[in-house]
Amino acid sequence: MSESRSSGKRPDFPSWNSELDNCSNRLVFEKEGVYLHTNAKRSNQDTTIPGFIRIVERGGEPALEWSALEDEGRNTAAVFYTKKDGEGGVEDTNFDPGYEPDWAVISTVKRDRVREHPPVKETSQWSFSLPLSELYSLRRSRFSLGRNFLVFTSRGGHPLPPLHFHRGGTRELLRALQHYIILAPSPVDGRLFLAYPHDSGALSQSFDELHLFDDGSSDLVSRFIQDPYATTFGGFSKVTNFFRGALRPPDSPFHSRGPQDHHGPPSADDEPGFELITCGVELGPKPDVTRGQPLDKWEEFLDPEGRVKDPQQIKELVFRGGITPSLRKDVWKFLLGFYPWNSTVKEREDILRMKTDEYFRMKVQWKSVSEEQEMRNSLLRGYRSLIERDVSRTDRHNTFFSGNDNPGLALLNDVLMTYCMFNFDLGYVQGMSDLLAPLLFVTQNEVESFWCLTGFMEMVHQNFEESQEAMKQQLLQLSLLMKALDPELLDYLDSQDSGSLCFCFRWLLIWFKREFSFEDILSLWEVLWTRLPCENFHLLMAASILESQRGEFIGSDHDFNTILKHINELTMKLDLQTVLRGAEANYLQLACCKELPVKVQEVIGLYVPPSPDDETSPESESHEMHTAAAAARPRPTYP
Repeated sequence: MSESRSSGKRPDFPSWNSELDNCSNRLVFEKEGVYLHTNAKRSNQDTTIPGFIRIVERGGEPALEWSALEDEGRNTAAVFYTKKDGEGGVEDTNFDPGYEPDWAVISTVKRDRVREHPPVKETSQWSFSLPLSELYSLRRSRFSLGRNFLVFTSRGGHPLPPLHFHRGGTRELLRALQHYIILAPSPVDGRLFLAYPHDSGALSQSFDELHLFDDGSSDLVSRFIQDPYATTFGGFSKVTNFFRGALRPPDSPFHSRGPQDHHGPPSADDEPGFELITCGVELGPKPDVTRGQPLDKWEEFLDPEGRVKDPQQIKELVFRGGITPSLRKDVWKFLLGFYPWNSTVKEREDILRMKTDEYFRMKVQWKSVSEEQEMRNSLLRGYRSLIERDVSRTDRHNTFFSGNDNPGLALLNDVLMTYCMFNFDLGYVQGMSDLLAPLLFVTQNEVESFWCLTGFMEMVHQNFEESQEAMKQQLLQLSLLMKALDPELLDYLDSQDSGSLCFCFRWLLIWFKREFSFEDILSLWEVLWTRLPCENFHLLMAASILESQRGEFIGSDHDFNTILKHINELTMKLDLQTVLRGAEANYLQLACCKELPVKVQEVIGLYVPPSPDDETSPESESHEMHTAAAAARPRPTYP
C-alpha cells in the first residue's frame, strides 16, 4: 500500500502519536492543512485550528486520527459544543449556520444516548482517534464557493468536528480509506456515505434491507467493492440516481459480467437506463451566429392600456441583443414575473401597491424580533450572521456597494433577511447575495428588487437546496451535451479525473456571476431570463466555454488540480458575446442533428415523452414519431 504524506514541516506530535515509533504501528496516510473550525465568538479566541489528518495502523487496526499543530500563542475555544438533555437525543446547541456555508443547511445534530462511551479517543482538547471499524458514516461537502469539508460519525452516533481541507486532499483521503472500508452512498442523501467492511455479503445484505435493488443486482455490489471511489465520485450523479432507482426501468434485466471484467470499460448495460452517447453522433458544422442590437424601445410595444402586445417578440429581441440600460428597470420586472405580460398600467399600479404592503409586513416580522428572542432562534441567528458576512463582501468594487455605511449594503442586507421570512424553509444560502446585487443595482428600489429576486429564485431555487440533486442533474446534463458536442474533450477530462465537470459547479450555481464583469452579467442574465431557445441555455453556455479551452487541455499534461486552477483563472477573461454565439451555435448544431440521442433532446427541450394516455391510445404516435417530430421542430425565430 502506497503512502501519501504532506510535504510541509511535521509538528512535534502529542504523546499519543509517539506510539507510531512502535514497530507494530504504521503511518499509512497523512495530510496537513486540515482545519477544525470552532464556534468561538469572542475576539480573543481563534475559530480555526490547523492540523494533520492521518490513517494509522496500530497493531493491525486502522484508525482515523486528527491532531492540531502546536502553537504556544494559540488560545483555542474551551468547548466545541455544549450538551442539552432533550427527548430523543442530545442536540448541538451551538450550531451556527452562519459560520460555514455548507454546514449552514444542517439544522440539528442528534446523538445516540444508548452508548455512553463512544469509541472516539479524544486525546487532547480537539484531537481525536477513531478506529475505522467504528466509523459509521461520513458527510462530504457539496461543491460550493468555499472549501471542502468532511464530517465523520461513529457507530454510536457521535459526530466528530467538521474537518476543513484548506489545501485539498479529500480525494486522496477517500482513496486511502477505500483500502479498509466501503463507502456506500445513502439512498436519501447524495452527500452522505455509509461505511461498510470489505465484506460483499454485508454490503449486499444492507442493500437488501433498504430494498434498493431488484434481484440480480450483485454485479453493482461487486463493482462497488472493486473500486468504490471511482464508482461513487467518478460518476456521482449517475450512481446516486442509480441508488434511487431513477435511471433504470423496473422491468429491465441486469446483465452481469464476470469477475475478470470488473476493471474493463463499462458498457451501456453497466449504467442502467443511462443512454450511452458515443462518438457516432454525427453533427453538422457549427452554424455562424450573429448577435443583434439591444432592445432600445418600449412604448411602441404596448397597447393603449399598457399591455405588452407581443411578449414573444420582446423575448426574442432581448435574447438576440439584450436591453439598453435605460429600459432594464421596466423590462426586467416582466422577465422576472413581477408584472404579468398582459397587465395594464392600472393593474400594475395595484400590483405594486399590494406587493409593497406584503414586503413590509414580512420585513417587520424579522425587524421586530428582540435580541432575547433571537438568542433562542439559532436558525434565524445563523441566517443573519451569514447574510451580514456575505453582504460585506458582495460586489464591493461597484460604487453602489462600495465604502463603509453604504446604504446599498443596508438594502442588500434587508432584502435578504426579508427573503428568509418569505421562504424560511430555504432561508439564506451563500451565493444568494450574488443574485440580488445586480437586481438592486438596476431597480434602485428595495421592494422591486425583492420581488425580482423571488422571480429569479423560482428559476434557480433548486440550486440551493441541501440535497444538491438539481446541481448533480445539471452537471450530468452538461456531460451529456459535451459527449455529443466534443467527446474527445470530455474523454480527456475524464482521463484526468475531471469527467464529473465539478469545476463548473460555481458557473451553474449562480449563473456565471463570478466569471464575467458586473456589466456583462446584466446583459447575460436578461438573455437567460428569456428561456430561449431552451431553459437549459446556461448549460450550452458552459459547454461553449469548455470548448473554447480545448486547445489548452488536449495534448497537455494538466492533472485535476491544474485543470481546476485554469478554469478558476478564466474569471474576467471571457468575452461574453463570443460565449453567447458559441452557445447558440451549439444549440442549432444539436437541433439539426437527425439522430440526436433522446437524452440530449431532453436537455435542450426538443423531446417531450408521450404521456401514459398517449401510449395506450390507438391514435397515439410511436416513440420514433415523437422523436422525429421533436427533431423537426422549427428553430426559434429571431428578428
